[in-house]
Amino acid sequence: MEGSRAYFFCGIGGSGMLPLALILQAKGHRVSGSDRALDQGRTAQKFDFLRARGMALYPQDGSGITSPDFTVVTSAAIEDTVPDVQVARRIGAPLITRAMLLAEMFNAAPLAIGVAGTSGKSTTTGMLGWILYRTGRNPTIMNGAVMRNFITADVPFASAVVGSGDAFVSEVDESDGSIARYRPRIAVLNNISADHKPLPELRTLFRDFLARSATTVLNLENAETAMLGAELARSKLVTYGLAGSDADLIGTDAAPAPDGISFRVSVHGSPALPVQLHVPGRHNLANALAALAAAQAAGVSLADAADALASFAGIRRRLEVVGTANGITVIDDFAHNPDKIAASLAALHDFPGRLLVLFQPHGYGPLRQMKDAFIEEFARDLHTGDVLVMPDPVYFGGTTDRSVSSRDVIAAVSERNREAYFFPDRPACGRKLLDLARPGDRIVIMGARDDTLAVFASELLSQLSAPAPVAAR
Repeated sequence: MEGSRAYFFCGIGGSGMLPLALILQAKGHRVSGSDRALDQGRTAQKFDFLRARGMALYPQDGSGITSPDFTVVTSAAIEDTVPDVQVARRIGAPLITRAMLLAEMFNAAPLAIGVAGTSGKSTTTGMLGWILYRTGRNPTIMNGAVMRNFITADVPFASAVVGSGDAFVSEVDESDGSIARYRPRIAVLNNISADHKPLPELRTLFRDFLARSATTVLNLENAETAMLGAELARSKLVTYGLAGSDADLIGTDAAPAPDGISFRVSVHGSPALPVQLHVPGRHNLANALAALAAAQAAGVSLADAADALASFAGIRRRLEVVGTANGITVIDDFAHNPDKIAASLAALHDFPGRLLVLFQPHGYGPLRQMKDAFIEEFARDLHTGDVLVMPDPVYFGGTTDRSVSSRDVIAAVSERNREAYFFPDRPACGRKLLDLARPGDRIVIMGARDDTLAVFASELLSQLSAPAPVAAR
């Protein structure tokens, strides 16, 4: 990747594409792109941000690819029928996937740190990146979500940071199998559970990922990751867990609060250090232990790493409080698989208040694969009095099998004695939530792959804040 090249991103606004585009531009390359969301008039602020940084944006009709000198970058969501792809092939412009390009950059870094696992990747990546930044390591950070610590007026979509240091910290995705391309110096594995792929396939992908690392940071609290750890040489392992485990890094004395969680951390029986997080939930204690262990493996002292975490501001759309109006709090959350939903509900149930949950599945394919697990999760972890509302899955075009819908989940959850409602579209779901909401309730908007969910959460807050109409006399 020497010298300046021209890259065209097909789907430039995607959560994995935008930060990579920012990193390439910061390294001196010319970047332009297209996006289906741009053509459909969605998330205009994001595309205004890219234009303001000098990136030319085009309709996704092939018109932006005018020379074989362009390298056209696509994601797994881009189909061969997309005009940009067809034009690139016709004129001989090389095509490369986002995963291939990211892996090339990642593998070239002197200290490549890959964060993997079914849940917690974005938060752990943000935590570790912030620790390295605060301790003067000047890392490059590639995240699939916006890191609140790095947001400025000029950079509202801070999902990437470009540094001059040796460390390159990146989320590593298993959903499309691209994890096989990464060669980490330090591999972090948070957890494994069925999500985009069945467990046997996930075990193989993660096992091979760990085998390619010099040091592996592993969660002993997850049975699947512990099983893979037992296959590795002890000399390359750094483990973490809770009191009673045989881990190198131990977390104890968890004390949840509405706006965070505190705990103590120690190494092999050494004096415990206090850690204060300003992000809630016991799952974030696990994410923090992963980040602390990885930071130690990268040469940061435990005391310095713990001190840095105290100023970690969190990740956008991870139990993010949008605001409170008339005693009702609106929360925006990225939870989209059963494990993530369970973690979010557990964190929210640490404190009183009824939950009014809108869950929008992140596609018909994931809904079809995880339908039974979604039903089990909501039936088990929604409390009496909580309410679940679901629209049909997010859909922005392309071919898909719609044989399973949200209606199927709602029907089964209702049969398990939970209050649950189905509406085909999201506005109708919003009206139901507003009709049900009372002071002390928390409205929780859950879902992924759809940036407009955050806009929807803000709109609900605005409607809650609006003065009640005056009755006609």
